[in-house]
Amino acid sequence: MSLAKAYLLIFLVLLVDQISKIYVKTNFILGEEVAVFDWFKIHFIENEGMAWGTQIPGTYGKLFLTLFRLVAVGAIGYWLWDSIEKKRSSNYLIVAIALILAGAFGNIIDSVFYGVIFDDSTTQLATLFSDQPYGKYFHGKVVDMFYFPIWHGNLPAWLPVWGGRDFTFFNAIFNVADMAISTGVGILIVFNKKAFHHN
Repeated sequence: MSLAKAYLLIFLVLLVDQISKIYVKTNFILGEEVAVFDWFKIHFIENEGMAWGTQIPGTYGKLFLTLFRLVAVGAIGYWLWDSIEKKRSSNYLIVAIALILAGAFGNIIDSVFYGVIFDDSTTQLATLFSDQPYGKYFHGKVVDMFYFPIWHGNLPAWLPVWGGRDFTFFNAIFNVADMAISTGVGILIVFNKKAFHHN
């Protein structure tokens, strides 16, 4: 795969990611949910940008996270360029790297810019390019919306760890960028031998 095609893939993922986030941010109040099917819902939440909504404590935790992710994106970008320039890497590897890079960059856009281009979504629909933004540069929140509660109920008491508890499968809420990262990592795991096979 050429570098131009890899860049096109990254651009398309970023475009879909940002359009979906801006749409949800400007059409949903935080916590609002719309059922597409019983097992698929659009549920608007925001998080600080780490997996499963976890946070780095402290005043500079969010800034550190965003700067770390910028460095990581630079490293992944170099990995992509180097893999293509050597002309020995498989398309599996190049597609996987491109998807991971696009996903990471998509969430970085939220973290870096959303705090200064949107106002608060807690009690109102957010306004794009608001004159009263909710945050500052590098302190934006990542928008998530895809929710697949395929099954919900109480698990049998005899099950270890989760037994007797209220349980939802699948309870993560995510976005297009997250899907791109997960797909890229999945390609590297499932097609490991093909991805790292040198032509």
